[in-house]
Amino acid sequence: MIRNIVTGFWICGITLASCYGAVTWATGTPAAAPKKEYLEGLQYKKLPAMNIPVIAEGAVQGYVVANMVFTADAKTLHEISVPAETFVQDEAFRYIYADPTLDFRKLSRYNVNTMLGNVKANVNKRLGTELVKEILVENINFVEKADIRS
Repeated sequence: MIRNIVTGFWICGITLASCYGAVTWATGTPAAAPKKEYLEGLQYKKLPAMNIPVIAEGAVQGYVVANMVFTADAKTLHEISVPAETFVQDEAFRYIYADPTLDFRKLSRYNVNTMLGNVKANVNKRLGTELVKEILVENINFVEKADIRS
């Protein structure tokens, strides 16, 4: 009886050892972790619509509604730990809100290229890298306070 029990343990041990050997031999060395590959080049990111209040004479006169898109290096965009969209949106809001040359009561030609260049430079300065390559204006409008439905 003891002989049968020892033989059973012997067979179980040999089976486990052969299974372990076969799996180790079949897989070889452990595979390296798969690399996250991203497309090289530029990636376009669309920003949500921004509603920027225009304040004059101590009251809100209306809102600037702007839709923008920016391009950035795809690899760098995936490597940074903060969302670049937030920084671009913040800088655009700050620039339009505080720009003294933007007066919708006295419309004149507005230098959009200067605005976009300054926003791009400020974002790249805040992020500490040349991340944003270009900012594009998809749409920019002014809506007077009287035109807004209650």
